[in-house]
Amino acid sequence: MSWKPAPRADLDPSTLPLDAVQRILLSQIDGTDDVGALAQTMGLPPERMEALLSELVAMGAVAAENSTAAPSENATKPAEDAFPSAIEPELFEMGEQAPPTEDSVAEAAATATHRQLYEQALHHRPLDERAALALLAEEPELSAYCFDPLPKVIQAILENPRAGLAQARLIATHHRNPVGLEAVAARAPYANDAGVRRGLLQNPQLPGTIFRRLWSSRRLSEQYLVTISRDAPEQTRRLARDVLRACFLQRTGEERVELILGTEGRCLAMLAGLTIDGKTTALLCRRTYVSNILIQNIARWSAAPPQLIAHLRKQDVVRRNPQLRLLLERHPNAS
Repeated sequence: MSWKPAPRADLDPSTLPLDAVQRILLSQIDGTDDVGALAQTMGLPPERMEALLSELVAMGAVAAENSTAAPSENATKPAEDAFPSAIEPELFEMGEQAPPTEDSVAEAAATATHRQLYEQALHHRPLDERAALALLAEEPELSAYCFDPLPKVIQAILENPRAGLAQARLIATHHRNPVGLEAVAARAPYANDAGVRRGLLQNPQLPGTIFRRLWSSRRLSEQYLVTISRDAPEQTRRLARDVLRACFLQRTGEERVELILGTEGRCLAMLAGLTIDGKTTALLCRRTYVSNILIQNIARWSAAPPQLIAHLRKQDVVRRNPQLRLLLERHPNAS
């Protein structure tokens, strides 16, 4: 029989150093889905799912394969309630800063080398000469020119036939002129690359026009990750909140529900003053609720419709919890 991972009932996940991927995976584990089903739900390859589960077992968040530990009450939910996450795997890490890996350390070392080469051997040359050399440069000078502060040199790099994603990612992360950043974002192969997008998000000079163009079409769940990213500057997180609010009103009921459930209602604090339509309400009212956090966040959302408040008050977990009952009874839309 295939292993069906179950969360440890005797451990508080908030005490563990979980990254964003691990947190989302843990929220999907309830002891009823096997490894293959979890991989399908998360949109990850089976080998990646097995590696993530091994990490959760090592941290004590998930019972080992041969353990009979029962899942905790708050983690248990009917299998049909599992809501697939649409967040792309390469964007999971936006929410938290992951510990450094060998690849990230090597990348940082290479970046430092390229920056040093530019500062010591290239930056003193006249602008026109730097642009001409960047157009024909090979490595390591090609990557070193990515640290040039002037858009003319950046444009020359992008026109160099030897330039590729490595240079686009360096420019997106380290260039500080909006004109140069626009030159990268205007090229679809670069704009669609997760590394380039991550670099742009980290860049304090990212123009709002670029952000809106690249992220307004992304799923709400991806937009939400930007709003909580520790790597993104505060002005970018504010912009992401504005985009999230605008897009929330335009998306389907299924995608709105995906966002609310996937964040356990944490997103609702950013959606104050917005309402949901009848379809979204109906989808939310079809579910069985067992998460205290999700119910609390909905109860604190002033726009929660009366039908949803009434539905929550009928849930077993609410009937057993006086605090939840009181929160829902005090809601302005409670009948």
